[in-house]
Amino acid sequence: MKIYDVTDERFHKYGKVVKNIDFSTLVEAMKTTPVPEDVVYEPRIEEFMKLPVAEEIRRVFYGELPIQIGYCNGHNTKLNAVEYHRSSEINVAVTDAVLLLGLESDVEADFTYDTAKMEAFFVPAGTAVELYATTLHYAPCHVNESGFRVSVILPEGTNYPLDTKHVGGEDALLTAKNKWLIGHAEGGLPEGSFLGLKGKNLDIAEK
Repeated sequence: MKIYDVTDERFHKYGKVVKNIDFSTLVEAMKTTPVPEDVVYEPRIEEFMKLPVAEEIRRVFYGELPIQIGYCNGHNTKLNAVEYHRSSEINVAVTDAVLLLGLESDVEADFTYDTAKMEAFFVPAGTAVELYATTLHYAPCHVNESGFRVSVILPEGTNYPLDTKHVGGEDALLTAKNKWLIGHAEGGLPEGSFLGLKGKNLDIAEK
């Protein structure tokens, strides 16, 4: 599939590059985080929360809402699923990475979604992007065989276990706090996940 640069105008409907915050100390701290052969996500790293930039992100970007700073690292080239939140998310690329993105407005009434509508964007190392709440996304894809490191910043509590069971309608998509998920049948998701992605399980490694 064609991969656009994150500066391309096609990215504007999904998010924007964050330019008013210096993420360099977070990028440096991220360089010691593990890069497994699969994908690992950690919603909150206490070391990151102690960085001065954490307070700046909370105050400037999230309008003083409590936040969490974690990471998503590993090796991946496939879509597997899409998720969305009720809030923007910041991704800070510590290595080069590719994001597969779509629009929540293209999700159909039965909560299915055609993967042919997804687009891929290259995010160079050192770049921070905001993904709007209406943007479908999931784990980043690696560009180099050494894998990817991406810091993930969200409102506090996002992606933590739910307190109650959710069933029916859009509620059935809720797999964690502030996380609505639509999976692909080939995505290797846990049993019981809503598998509403139609079409190919996109793979950026396919020529």
